[in-house]
Amino acid sequence: MKMRRFIAKTSHEALRNVKEELGADAVILSNKQVDEGIEIVALASNEMSSLVNSPESKFIPTPPLVEKKEEAISVTNPNIEVLEAIQQVKKESSISEALALNIINEIQAMRHTLEDQLNSVAWGSLSQSKPETMKLMRTLLDAGFSPLLSRHLLEKLTKGGNYEESLKQTVALLTLNLRTATSDQLIENGGVYALIGPTGVGKTTTIAKLAARAVIRHGADKVALLTTDSYRIGGHEQLRIYGKLLGIPVRSIKDIDDLQLTLLELRSKHIVLIDTVGMSQRDQMVSEQMALLRDCGTEIKHLLLLNATSNGGTLDEVISAYQYNGIEGCIITKVDEAVGLGTALDVVIRRKLVLHYVTNGQKVPEDLHAANSRYLLHKIFRPIAENSPFSLQDPEFALVMASYDRSSAQKSKGYAEASYE
Repeated sequence: MKMRRFIAKTSHEALRNVKEELGADAVILSNKQVDEGIEIVALASNEMSSLVNSPESKFIPTPPLVEKKEEAISVTNPNIEVLEAIQQVKKESSISEALALNIINEIQAMRHTLEDQLNSVAWGSLSQSKPETMKLMRTLLDAGFSPLLSRHLLEKLTKGGNYEESLKQTVALLTLNLRTATSDQLIENGGVYALIGPTGVGKTTTIAKLAARAVIRHGADKVALLTTDSYRIGGHEQLRIYGKLLGIPVRSIKDIDDLQLTLLELRSKHIVLIDTVGMSQRDQMVSEQMALLRDCGTEIKHLLLLNATSNGGTLDEVISAYQYNGIEGCIITKVDEAVGLGTALDVVIRRKLVLHYVTNGQKVPEDLHAANSRYLLHKIFRPIAENSPFSLQDPEFALVMASYDRSSAQKSKGYAEASYE
C-alpha cells in the first residue's frame, strides 16, 4: 500500500494535485494545516480495494461480508469530486478553510461509522452461521489472547470440527508456537546476563532466585552479582542481603568504565547476573542504560522481565522499548497476582520471545519455575463468571470485534511480518 503526501498553499491546489497524480477516485486519508499550507494524504482507489489482502495484513483474516464493506467504502469515501464540490461551495459562500476541513472530517467520521455498522452486522451473522467458531473466539479472548492472534489461530483450524476438537487443536497450535528454553538452560550455559524491565516488575527478587539456583548447581565461588541500581532507595541493599545469605559479594557499578573493569576481573566466573535500574519503558534513560550494557566490551545477554498483571498494550510497549538491543529471552513475573496468563503468553508468542522461567511469589529460590509450554497453556482456559463486569454480551461482542476489524492493520504494526506454525 503506497500512500502519497501532497502539500500546497491552498486545499484547492492540493486536491488538483491529488486528482492529477492518483485519479478522480483517489481516497483522502487525512488533511491538515501545516506550515507550508495544506497537507493531504491520499491513496489510489485500487490500493484501497486491495488493502484487505495486502502483505501488511497477511495475518488478518478477511472480514465477513467483505464485498459489502468494500462497496460501502467506494460510496462513502470522500473522493476528488466530492472535495472539489466542497471547494466550489467554499468559493461561492466564502466559508473558511477550517470549516472546509471540518466538513471533510465529518465525511470521514460518517465513513468509519458505516464501516463499524457493517462489520457489526457481519459479526452478528457469523455468530449465527458458525456458533462453534464464535464460541472458540470468545474463549480465546476471555483467556486474555489478542483478537489478532485469536483470528490467526481460527484460520489454522480444521474445518467442520466441534468446539471441543477445535479447542484441543488450538491449544496444540499455541504449544507449538510458544518457544520455551530447556529446563535451567540459562544456569547450565552460564555467561553474563542483565535482567531488564520496568519498575516494580521484580528484577531484584528474580535475580536472587537465579543466583540461588546457580549456587546450588555450581557453587558460590562461580557466581557473581552486580547492580547498576543506584537510584532506588535501598535497591542495592536488598540485593546485598540476598548476596550475603548466598555467600556472594555484590558489587555496585557506577559507569561504563567501572563495568568494563569489573567484568574483566570476573571473567573466570561461570555466571554473572546484573540487576539494572527499573524505569518506565517510555523513559529516555532506557536507551542510556542499554548503551551502558552494550558498549562495555563484554557480551551481555538481556533477560526481559514481563509483569503478568499488565495488559497486552503495555507489554507490547515494553518489548518494543528493549527489543532494539536484542533480547536473549524473557521471564514472566507475578503470576500469583494475575487473573490469568493468556495476555502475557500472547505477547511472548507474537513477538517470538524465548520464555525461560515464570515466578509466582517472593520465596527464594522456590518461587521460580522453568517454563513448560504444555503446563502453562493447559492452565489458562477457564470461563469468566457470567456476572463479571468484563464479560461481553452478544451485541457488545459484535461491536468490539467490528472495531478490531477496522483497526487491526494498525494494531499489528511492528510484528505483522511474524509467521506462525
